Amino acid sequence: MKKWTGIGLIAALITVSLSLAACGNSATSSKPSQVLRLPATAQLDTIDLAKATGYGQTGNVFEGFYRLGKNGKVAPGLADSVKESKDQKTWTFHIRDNAKWSNGDKITAQDFVYSWRRTLTPSTKSSYRNMFSGIKNGDQIIAGKAQPETIGIHAKNAQTVVVKLDKPIAYFKILMAYPLFAPQNEKVVNKYGKKYATKSEYMVYSGPFKISNWSGTGNTWSFVKNNHYWDKQVVKLNKVNFQVVTNPQTGLSLYQNNKLDFANLTNEQVKNYKNDKAFKEYPYSIVIHLKYNFQDADKAKRRIMSNQNIRQAIALSINRGQLTEKVLGDGSVTPTGFVASGLAKDPKTGEDFAKQQTVKDSTTYNPSLAKKKWAAGLKELGVKKVDLNIMAGNDDVAASTVTQYLKSALEDNLKGFNLKIQNVPASVAQSRSTSGDFDLYLSHWGADFNDPISFLQIPVSSNSLNYGKWSNKEYDELIDKAQNQDAGQPEVRWQDMIKAAKMLNKTQSFTPLYQANYAYLQRNTVKGIIHNTAGTQWSYKYAYIQ
Repeated sequence: MKKWTGIGLIAALITVSLSLAACGNSATSSKPSQVLRLPATAQLDTIDLAKATGYGQTGNVFEGFYRLGKNGKVAPGLADSVKESKDQKTWTFHIRDNAKWSNGDKITAQDFVYSWRRTLTPSTKSSYRNMFSGIKNGDQIIAGKAQPETIGIHAKNAQTVVVKLDKPIAYFKILMAYPLFAPQNEKVVNKYGKKYATKSEYMVYSGPFKISNWSGTGNTWSFVKNNHYWDKQVVKLNKVNFQVVTNPQTGLSLYQNNKLDFANLTNEQVKNYKNDKAFKEYPYSIVIHLKYNFQDADKAKRRIMSNQNIRQAIALSINRGQLTEKVLGDGSVTPTGFVASGLAKDPKTGEDFAKQQTVKDSTTYNPSLAKKKWAAGLKELGVKKVDLNIMAGNDDVAASTVTQYLKSALEDNLKGFNLKIQNVPASVAQSRSTSGDFDLYLSHWGADFNDPISFLQIPVSSNSLNYGKWSNKEYDELIDKAQNQDAGQPEVRWQDMIKAAKMLNKTQSFTPLYQANYAYLQRNTVKGIIHNTAGTQWSYKYAYIQ
């Protein structure tokens, strides 16, 4: 899950930026002003729905057929009715009579058709084109073998949208709650031309809020109540003000001086405030993990990381309990595998996927077994020592803390291991990882929607996000079955994914370190915020100041 530094929750590596900001809401006022003041850790970089690189908060200003409600459940959006065909491959949505853009224009079926085609047009350079996989002709369009106009969506009439799929998609309703699939207004795009989405006024919005006072740069902006929104009567906030705060201590001071309603806490701050009544923890379906470069330019290093005993030794040398509780201390938890806990439940038993993916001696701390695996690996390789680099983005202090911990733990447990730390700017880390210029990479992935496949599709051989180029035919076949042959059989599909996840655990082709959890001070007058662990994480539709 890439993160939108434009309206989104920026969860890069170990940092979350709750793109949030400041003013209003006097402490002495007898009646709350219904202005929420939130901190952001970065400026918005785009408000163009088609060009976003993440969708953490976009559901507040852009809405599709559905929206994401509490506990990751699908809630009503712009569609007031939907019909699903018996073969699960044709979906018919009826758009509400009172669905309007923020400029008063009626939202039509054609707005959805235009939106999908525009996003899939190569010149748009959308980062999320792969999300259209499984929709009729989507895979061919993504591969450049078909035109965007052939995507499986058409307007039956002004208020009826028909979507056709190549195959059943088990998580289709959740997918349609993702703002990527929301409508776009062709008339407005054409009206503003090159100016479109360069300022908040050169955009129209379909969600409960609209953006104001954004000009492409600047450290403050706002979400303002959209009075043309179909469900405007339930929206209590008049405004959500955002202010960029790059220094956590500054953010804490602004909160304490009643200038902000939230303060994002660092690990050290958590220790001081975890017993405060205002202390809040928000979990995320984000797993920080090690990526191994199976196509390392250095042949010797490539052999080392391709050795399963070596990878297993590394995994077994990490005391994740110590890492989460002592080193991080922010509520982050020990993962059971590559897929985050709390993301999805067994359709038959209701058990968490994370529990079922567990493999003995994979993410547990076992230094004695680690030493045995290490010795076996060195013997197979015919070497006595190993020198590897670990790369991490240094935009957050926690990245440095984690890499230092890993260096200490691995060198202490594994004789002959020398781990060199390369902390670089996040943009450099991203560039180097995509080009395969690393040995080990302290990486992360977060779910775009509440289904294990959002994680499990990453290690597929053909996935461009599989930076380490791990490749396993059996794994690819299991994911293909889950996505195609077994897509319409929830229980069978679930077992395909469990087998795939266990394979990742057993081989340690990716080594999970911890599942992120983020801590805040939240003013007790702030009520009704909906937070989800995946997809559009933050919703202010029902929020209010008490």
